[in-house]
Amino acid sequence: MENIINITVEDRDGTIQQLEIPTDVNMSLMELLKAWNYKILATCGGIALCATCHVQIREGAENLHSASDMELDMLDTLPDVTEQSRLACQLRLTNINNNLSIKIKGGLEDKSY
Repeated sequence: MENIINITVEDRDGTIQQLEIPTDVNMSLMELLKAWNYKILATCGGIALCATCHVQIREGAENLHSASDMELDMLDTLPDVTEQSRLACQLRLTNINNNLSIKIKGGLEDKSY
């Protein structure tokens, strides 16, 4: 299928899963991860104001659009930010993002969530 890409997701506990993600549904990476039942708070609803959807790009960063100033400002508030850090709510995946690899970093306020 030409509108399906594969991404590798490492959860906070080290569990790694390969996902087939549709690219024609107009959802952010944050929304897609939530649809796959990853525990992401997304307190702000996806407008880059809370950083609870913080991910680290392991592979494929070169195929993502550059972070906006607003996203960079929010990332600057995090203690564990790296050059590979992004907010999943700001990433819309397309077919060129096939084989993207990420690690979920965003914290959960309630660890029992």
